[in-house]
Amino acid sequence: MKKIALHWQILLALMVSVFIGALLPQSVKYFAWMGDVFLRALKMIVVPLVLTSLITGVTNIGSGGNLGRLGLKTILYYITTSLIAIITGLVLVNIFKPGVGADPSLTANMKDFQLEEKPIGDTLIEIIPENIFDAFTQGNMLAIIFFAILLGFFITRLQSKHKQILTDFFSAAFEVMMKITLFIIKFAPLGILGIVSKVVAEQENIAELVERLGIFMLVVIGGLLLHSFVSLPLITRLFGNISPFKHFKNMATPLLTAFSTASSNATLPLTMDAVENNSGVSNKIASFTLPLGATINMDGTALYELAVAGFIAQLTGHDLSFTHQFIMVATALLASIGTAGVPMASYVAMVIIFSAIGLPLEYMLLVLPVDRPLDMLRTATNVWSDSCGAAIIAKTEGEKLTI
Repeated sequence: MKKIALHWQILLALMVSVFIGALLPQSVKYFAWMGDVFLRALKMIVVPLVLTSLITGVTNIGSGGNLGRLGLKTILYYITTSLIAIITGLVLVNIFKPGVGADPSLTANMKDFQLEEKPIGDTLIEIIPENIFDAFTQGNMLAIIFFAILLGFFITRLQSKHKQILTDFFSAAFEVMMKITLFIIKFAPLGILGIVSKVVAEQENIAELVERLGIFMLVVIGGLLLHSFVSLPLITRLFGNISPFKHFKNMATPLLTAFSTASSNATLPLTMDAVENNSGVSNKIASFTLPLGATINMDGTALYELAVAGFIAQLTGHDLSFTHQFIMVATALLASIGTAGVPMASYVAMVIIFSAIGLPLEYMLLVLPVDRPLDMLRTATNVWSDSCGAAIIAKTEGEKLTI
């Protein structure tokens, strides 16, 4: 018997959970425990996954002299485009406010919930932890991210023998954590059944919640299109003197593959082939920038995560202060380095962002009904950004491209 794909399992679970929550609210208590278990499992893996992925990413970037001119150009490009995408998502959510005006029962159900509020100065100081083990136990994500980057950087400064031992150790630990993560994600349909059925049962006006989800979906699509067809082409033209239209045409096959598979890792061979053979980027630059981009450059994913966090804050009746938004931007930018290029992995990064400012994790899954098409779009955005980066860096290195 052919196995049902995960996204179809999730869709079925959503339909069943809405049916149970709307028509059989008394039976929700028999399913709610599955949602609690799923959220606990996600929380369980966040700290070790972030720690190992960031350390592995930094050591891989910093090995073999990669942090020379080429490496610095690549990192600068990825940080810049990710930051532009994050700010685009945050600005659009603040302008269109898709979560404002939703069912008041949402706010009523969260009456005891308060966002963590600290002055921006204290937040910046606390990025450096007094005790890293306290940061681990308290889930202080900015401190954990800072420590992981610092540790990864200084591993690259060790003598070759010790450096190799630690690099291999954290790479192996990261692979194990990814396997555990993918195992937990397999149970997402059951977790969704427990969480969504409970949330739906609490709502007095399902139609209004659906309407808000529709507005949220349009905001995210608008943000992804704005980043893909305005921000990235402008960067490509200004810094690479490249024709965005010709390059986009050359990238048609990998972009369609990324859209259909929702996996930038699965698309990587096609991306490398198109960038090298269609746009004329050398293998030297493509083989360095594109695999690195598939790991740490997640423009579309970062935009989506910020939009979700802003939407849920609005939906639960909470205003995000400047400090909250600064923490979200910083966390999303750093967490995108550790987001795996596989479907659903962005929800692990969202746990990090939600935990950083104290948003309720269970409401994160409210956006799942519209996640699959948005996942396809944001993956295509990620791959498009990677390819633009490879072309720009090749041009700045003096290569003659066909675009």
